[in-house]
Amino acid sequence: MTAPAGIFSPTRVGWRSHGLLFLLAMVFADNFVGRQILAVMVEPIKSEFGVSDTAIGLISGLAFAAVYALMGLPAGRLVDRMPRIRLLAMSCLVWAVATMACGLAGSFLALAFARMLVAVSESPTTSASLSLIADLYPPQRRSFAISCFTAAPTFSSIIGLSIGAWVVEHYGWRSAFIALGVPALVFGTVLAFVVREPQRGRWDLTPHAHSQPALLGMGAEARKLWALPAYRCLILAGGLATLSSYAIGMWNTSFLVRSHGLSLQHAGLLAGVICGTSAGIGGLLSGWLSDRLCRRNPHWQVSIPVMGHMAAISALIPYLLWSDALLVRIGDVPIPTAMLWCALYSFFAVWWVAPSYNLVTQLVPPSRRGTAMALQTIVSTLLGVGVGPLITGLFSDMLLPMFGQESLRYALLLVNLPVVCAVLLLVLTANHASRTGYRHVDLSTC
Repeated sequence: MTAPAGIFSPTRVGWRSHGLLFLLAMVFADNFVGRQILAVMVEPIKSEFGVSDTAIGLISGLAFAAVYALMGLPAGRLVDRMPRIRLLAMSCLVWAVATMACGLAGSFLALAFARMLVAVSESPTTSASLSLIADLYPPQRRSFAISCFTAAPTFSSIIGLSIGAWVVEHYGWRSAFIALGVPALVFGTVLAFVVREPQRGRWDLTPHAHSQPALLGMGAEARKLWALPAYRCLILAGGLATLSSYAIGMWNTSFLVRSHGLSLQHAGLLAGVICGTSAGIGGLLSGWLSDRLCRRNPHWQVSIPVMGHMAAISALIPYLLWSDALLVRIGDVPIPTAMLWCALYSFFAVWWVAPSYNLVTQLVPPSRRGTAMALQTIVSTLLGVGVGPLITGLFSDMLLPMFGQESLRYALLLVNLPVVCAVLLLVLTANHASRTGYRHVDLSTC
């Protein structure tokens, strides 16, 4: 089968696929550095604008997430309707401008509005990228490809938290935002002038894989997807897991400063290097395991996330409750003993991502993947980016009279209880998916 001019060959995976995957991962990583670097800006922004933990939780979470959720579904529809490469190129350009505007904000309100513009520009990124990855790799190689994509943000936390903390401490939080916009301009240029669009559904071999049914209205399309029990349970489980993990990611640096007495720079360095490296390796391993084990039995696409959640919670509780005892000092950087538990938590907390995203691409037809991934991202963003940091700040402020400086420690414990519900939802996902053989269904029959 010969590919039409200007698109990828549908018969093999080559260097073009790997190169585009790398570029998509770099765009995703830059986006997430823009989110993660806020974690090392909490104290400077609070000091400059005189705001509370709740206000910081609002601007780092809900102000972004509400706009992202509002724009997510229309963005997913655009992914299904227009060339995805062109859409990503435009998104990179707008994201660069919006991120630089954050660094120029003259007030807390202006910063909030700039964050909302960042959310608008970011809304197509995940759904477009995962839709492209589904056309770059066959299902039996897709989990590892997705894990390479989703591991980029975890490794990027090394930049966002460690290097970002250094930049914030020496040059200020405004300079850090402006510097972040530059790579996005480069990525957008490469996407616009170098990269070609792959063929949709090239690896889907079912009888209706290459048909292009008429798309329904946006609301009707969303309702059709939501009516799929396995899909619904899967994205709700992902949303609850994101709520807990994003709360840890956003507040971990402040936790190390307040409860372990570290400086901002040292806390950002430890959170970035230790958590980012552990999460990156854990994400890649889960994708590799999923591809290998699912060839024997597809239930591993759900079992691996369940195992990861259980192990992550088992490591998180001792991390948050451990004393400030010192394990070792490397140079002038003190490393608390608790960081061993933090590394374990970070390693297992991402085990759900690649298998779950791969399962989403298999539960829906190729012509609806953009919308399906957009809905998944909306739920994760609302619960994770929006609710997670905000309710952590609220809990921290509420517990302040009782626990003083240690209030954040117990707030983070409370906000991670929803992971138990995520495990139950994954069990339901497995039950529903097994009835369809872990294959997508024709939405016209729903």
